[in-house]
Amino acid sequence: MLLEARGVTKTFPGVKALEEVSFCVAAGEIHGLVGENGAGKSTLMKVLSGVHPWGTFQGDLLLQGESQRFRAIADSERAGIAIIHQELALVPELTIYENLFLGHEVRKGFVIDWNETIRRAMLLLKKVRLDLHPGTKVRDLGVGQQQLVEIAKALGRDVKVLILDEPTAALNEGDCDNLLDLVRGLKQEGVTCVLISHKLKEVLRIADRVTVLRDGRTVCTLEAGELSEGDLIRHMVGRELAEIYPRRNHQPGSEKVLEVSDWQALRDGSTKPALTGINFNVKRGEIVGFAGLMGSGRTELARSLFGNPDGHRLSGALRLNGTEVRLRHPGEAIRAGLAYASEDRKGNGLILTQDVKQNITLANLRAIAKHGIVDALAEVKAAEGYRSALAIKTPSVEQRVSALSGGTQQKVSVAKWLFAEPRVLILDEPTRGIDVGARFELYTLMNTLVAKGMSILLISSELAEVLGMSDRVYVMSAGRIAGELASAGATQEQVMHLATRF
Repeated sequence: MLLEARGVTKTFPGVKALEEVSFCVAAGEIHGLVGENGAGKSTLMKVLSGVHPWGTFQGDLLLQGESQRFRAIADSERAGIAIIHQELALVPELTIYENLFLGHEVRKGFVIDWNETIRRAMLLLKKVRLDLHPGTKVRDLGVGQQQLVEIAKALGRDVKVLILDEPTAALNEGDCDNLLDLVRGLKQEGVTCVLISHKLKEVLRIADRVTVLRDGRTVCTLEAGELSEGDLIRHMVGRELAEIYPRRNHQPGSEKVLEVSDWQALRDGSTKPALTGINFNVKRGEIVGFAGLMGSGRTELARSLFGNPDGHRLSGALRLNGTEVRLRHPGEAIRAGLAYASEDRKGNGLILTQDVKQNITLANLRAIAKHGIVDALAEVKAAEGYRSALAIKTPSVEQRVSALSGGTQQKVSVAKWLFAEPRVLILDEPTRGIDVGARFELYTLMNTLVAKGMSILLISSELAEVLGMSDRVYVMSAGRIAGELASAGATQEQVMHLATRF
């Protein structure tokens, strides 16, 4: 075996993240690693790559049969192990070539050899099939392009084992296919890959073997060709999930809770609208899906409705319960009964340095305050209620949010907006980076909420999710609504046809 972990145990304050985990990767294979949020996948990879240094965990690490004691990330990189995290670690204001060799600069004597740096950068970009000038600033790249730059950066350091943590979580289907094809190509060149993903179809499509973790323990390692998606789900959650999208018997009402007419959003300094001619409505107790390719304007629409935090120049009409409103900032939107769970939970959804209870109650402090002072007991009680209802995996509501897994953070973000008691809840990529069990719980919660009269606007890049959970679907293309479909009987092909209409 090229890389092995034997009996690894890793403990954080109040929680045992890994317990006697054994994991091995053969040379030249693509090895899938799956499990629910909090199962220990990312923690194990951080142990293997030196993010958690030797001495902070129990157990043994072996590379090509030799025991390793990585005391820092630099040690694992020198050994040939590179990890690409779910949150990319590029510097937006630097160029591609500066990012590729940051910390590993190409030198001629005591100065940086920029000509050689650019030459090598061009070779690396070609290797990852990225047709860009190396002098392009990273801030000007799409998410899929940034992901490829991260991989190129790793390849520039003679990597033996490339660990990819949720590499396709933020990508559209085209970028996903491109990335997976690249991983296959790297395998042919002798690079061993470990793929962590909640997208089980992708894992089964590309992996040679798959290891399943559950509750910090190794459940099994099996040949991918012998597995179905149902098999993986059963091993991951320890039970059968009969339907990924739970059935909903509730029928939406006829009352229009949200109506948008002739909506337009124009960025400052631009003559081309980000949104134009938007018309749609959401009824009481209805889930309305918004589909479209990345850059189609779905998130811009959601944010413009939610008090316009981006400062677009807006025109058109927004009606809530039949009354036209003008929401000048998110605070007014919250008070009017709108809530927006951002796709960027770390940047816009949560305050990572605060604890779970503070994040959950943040959008509705009036509900737990007496005479302008937060009632600490009421805050804990409210947070504990959502911790139980949403099965938030945390040792305590006093736990800092930054210490939680990505999927658990997503649940905290949803809990925060549920505590605000909205009439219309906008969910922007709510299942990005969360496992199939947590998805099922969130889908069930969505059904419960609309049965109680809440309306949900669901934005998702996963077409199956939009069609599986929505009553109606609007498809966006180039800042406009390209069409409307009843989800019953609609196909992914119909959605994609509309998504590429303009």
